[in-house]
Amino acid sequence: MSEIFSRGMAVATRLTQSGKLAEATALIQSVLRGSTLHDDASTSRSPSPQPGIDPGIQIEGTATELSSATEAAGSTPEQSVKLNGGASRQFNLKRIVDQPILRRLRARDVEAKPSHSQGQFVAGLFGNAAGQRAYKLYIPTSHHRGRRPLIVMLHGCSQSPDDFANGTRMNVCAEEHGCFVVYPEQTSAANASKCWNWFNSSEQQRGRGEPSIIADLTLDLIKTQPIDPTRIYIAGLSAGGAAAAILGERYADLYAAVGVHSGLACGAARDMTSAFMAMSGHGPSTRAEQTLTGDVFVPTIVFHGDNDRTVHPRNGGEVITRASRSADLQSLTENGEANGRSFTRAVHRDGNGKAVIEEWVIHGAGHAWSGGSTSGSFADATGPDASREMLRFFLAQSRPAGS
Repeated sequence: MSEIFSRGMAVATRLTQSGKLAEATALIQSVLRGSTLHDDASTSRSPSPQPGIDPGIQIEGTATELSSATEAAGSTPEQSVKLNGGASRQFNLKRIVDQPILRRLRARDVEAKPSHSQGQFVAGLFGNAAGQRAYKLYIPTSHHRGRRPLIVMLHGCSQSPDDFANGTRMNVCAEEHGCFVVYPEQTSAANASKCWNWFNSSEQQRGRGEPSIIADLTLDLIKTQPIDPTRIYIAGLSAGGAAAAILGERYADLYAAVGVHSGLACGAARDMTSAFMAMSGHGPSTRAEQTLTGDVFVPTIVFHGDNDRTVHPRNGGEVITRASRSADLQSLTENGEANGRSFTRAVHRDGNGKAVIEEWVIHGAGHAWSGGSTSGSFADATGPDASREMLRFFLAQSRPAGS
């Protein structure tokens, strides 16, 4: 481990202990990436989010305190850092923290353009002993035609339900198939950047914390809406994808399938430091950890860009490895092209020939929802339509009646 990494982590730890989580996040992210943040002091506009940029950093104000903390830690002006492939480059830690830190576009700054044309998109509030969360529920026009499927969609950092619905266009796809879609909303009180806290061990357990709120909200909707309890699915982007992976494992008796876009496997991290290690592709394998609900199998579909600089593509493979560890599957890999991007898709089938795991690697794509709409943040309009492909995969999965 390089000296620059050790110094950076030491400073980040001090900042975390003093409650300055945003500054600690920015510093760790910069050290792991091995590059400085761009100096946008010459412009007053906040940059729009682009594929490959981390939605998790949302900093207010300057980095004066961070700079002081770095100097107090005794950082030297210049360090030589060894990069992948053996090349070296000069890395100035003090310059990182002295530069104005980029602001990320907040979800509320994204124009909430309608992402559906016929159904209703209504707001609600749900709570249990672990806390409460607002949510938006899409009700399809066909909701009166018997019990319908439900998709739980977990947004990425800094996003909102409207923003996420716009970017993924999941409501449009759901209307075509008569599905309900619910978008729980993380609060800034729970996480300054509105990230689901997938990296905290306390938020990875059944019956506790955020997983319990989301699962209990799901159960409440089953009681109050004409929803088919055998066809409940959960998906998410980035931090939301990591949270969806946790829910899929911890509540395997509730969700019939899981979709993870640019996310991480359940158990990939236990704290902030291990989270950034995992995001950079240097975290330990999660395949050995056992779930609380037993070694169960949950159908899973994964999308990940191979040019993702925020969550290393290795994490998509970790989700697949963990999902399939208790199943005997036959695999077939194929290459294709959709809407301007090539992709590689691995399909894993069970003994009956049914596709129960799919892994999509989108070539050249960054950290953004594939085939989405730029009316929402962190969405890439090129590439295969992740929403349609997820929904296709989901609707082929169901839980046994009465289970």
